[in-house]
Amino acid sequence: MAARETSETPQASDQVLSDEELRAAAQVDQLDEPDNANEENESPAEENRQRTVVVAEDESLNRMDLVAMLESNGYKVVGEAANGEEAVELTRKFRPDVVCMDVKMPHMDGIAAAGIICDENIAPVVMLTAFSQPDLVKQATGAGAMAYVTKPYEESKLLPALEVAMGRFAEINALLDNVEQSEGRLKEAQDALKDMEAKLKKAEDTLEERKLVDRAKGLLMDKAGFSEQGAFRWIQKTSMDQRIPKKRLALAIIAKYGDPKPEQTDER
Repeated sequence: MAARETSETPQASDQVLSDEELRAAAQVDQLDEPDNANEENESPAEENRQRTVVVAEDESLNRMDLVAMLESNGYKVVGEAANGEEAVELTRKFRPDVVCMDVKMPHMDGIAAAGIICDENIAPVVMLTAFSQPDLVKQATGAGAMAYVTKPYEESKLLPALEVAMGRFAEINALLDNVEQSEGRLKEAQDALKDMEAKLKKAEDTLEERKLVDRAKGLLMDKAGFSEQGAFRWIQKTSMDQRIPKKRLALAIIAKYGDPKPEQTDER
């Protein structure tokens, strides 16, 4: 037997994969490697993509200067608004990475527009104010603005404010995502618990029914002269024919033939 196994082993191994199949598998592995390399290179490309901005400023000269400053620092201005209503529309349309919003604008001021944008969680808003007034800053923060910059616009103040706003916006959304995921897991756990409770209740009911049927079966054997198999068949057939649950039928048998005293010393 040992000699036979030795002689068959090479043949069996040869039948697993032929040389041609092995070469094909090797080629697939080689083809997969560039894809993995591309995946590794996708993350830096995503990080270096051009950030998009919507600029809302009612004074055209200030708006032009602001747009030029942003574009010279690598940002892409996808929309220019002269009032709050336009700012909201452009933000909804382009969903930029950040919005530069002047406080004082016609039709709808910047604080009201920022409130709408932040309530809809479209993009972070950086407020542009003429003066560093505590009440305006408080209103802007209450509306959901992530940062504010006082005029005149300077790169040293504006660019860090944009990065802070985008960073805070990303952190808040990541936190919201975690909360939603946690709520989802909690809902799944609650549903699983309810299911387990239902199964446990069913198992308890089944166990109680079996105990009652066994007691009723014993009483039929002792009081009515049934065999064990006959007693069980009678309970089963009667339950089916009369459409009486086995538990209720067993209780009726126990009530007729059983000794009422055990009920007073119920283990429960």
